[in-house]
Amino acid sequence: MKNSVIFGLIIGVLSIIWLFIMRGMGYYITDNQTAPIEYVSGLIPLIGLFFGVKNFRDGELKGQMGFLEALIQSFKILLVGGALAVFSSIVFINWFNNDASSARTFESFSGRIFGALLVGVIEAFAVSLILTTKAKRVD
Repeated sequence: MKNSVIFGLIIGVLSIIWLFIMRGMGYYITDNQTAPIEYVSGLIPLIGLFFGVKNFRDGELKGQMGFLEALIQSFKILLVGGALAVFSSIVFINWFNNDASSARTFESFSGRIFGALLVGVIEAFAVSLILTTKAKRVD
């Protein structure tokens, strides 16, 4: 569990930093349209998941990990990172986006969070497939 908390916190903190970078570049998460630069944020959970699951495989499982073990570890990491990112995003919206209407703000935000959830699940499956070492067993 320690591994998933550490790498989940890394994903969450990098997501918070990304919010400030986007704001500094002039992009706002309250807009209904997504800027192309926002797609770069998909690399944050991918990199965090890859190194988190790899660390789990090499450290705790001594290099032998099944697909299900990797998938469960990926979801644990995403749960911690996602909770931190969503909480901090809500605080960020309430503090820094006072100019937009709250209904439009949270509508745009909820769409982005659903997209991030979908991307995270797809990346969890990809990382689990890449890092699985027990090819003959599912678990």
